[in-house]
Amino acid sequence: MVQIREKDLPGGRLLALAQSLKDAVQGSALLIVNDRADISQIVGASGVQLGEDGLTVSSVRSILGMEYLIGRSVHTAHGAGLAEKEGADFVVAGTMYTTRSHPGSVPAGPGLIENMVRDCSLPIIGIGGITPYNLAPVIRAGASGVAVISNVLGAQDPRRAAEELKQALQEAIRTTGTLGPSEQPTGGNGSA
Repeated sequence: MVQIREKDLPGGRLLALAQSLKDAVQGSALLIVNDRADISQIVGASGVQLGEDGLTVSSVRSILGMEYLIGRSVHTAHGAGLAEKEGADFVVAGTMYTTRSHPGSVPAGPGLIENMVRDCSLPIIGIGGITPYNLAPVIRAGASGVAVISNVLGAQDPRRAAEELKQALQEAIRTTGTLGPSEQPTGGNGSA
């Protein structure tokens, strides 16, 4: 899954970027647009990722319909439970570890995922400071996957960094024997 997370990009430029990425990932990855249901719908992306204090899942669902994925960023087990009740398809939970994208934020660590899986059956994606060397505890805690920004975008060879993350993720999944509550979100009100 590729998420477009450009909070400060004007609408026209964001639309052009989304279309370019949609063309680039066609058939090989899902495309999610951060907070912009309109852009997601125009380019035919797979869905949207909503901030914890963003629009409600039901309001975005009324625009996009059931065929689009709707994710919610969460920082507490309570937030994950609310996202599930609202009808989100998955949650992105963080912050797992210290990260440059949220300086000064105190990491919750994989324990946050452990708390979430007790009361939330949605796929949970861990985010924040994820590297090939620290993602296994996140998966063992019950996450279905991980989201990565700096480890790939800040790498001298982003392709190699992504491959190393993929190998580490596959190994973590193999050794835990699970992908968490659900193997992969596919769309529509919590379906997997």
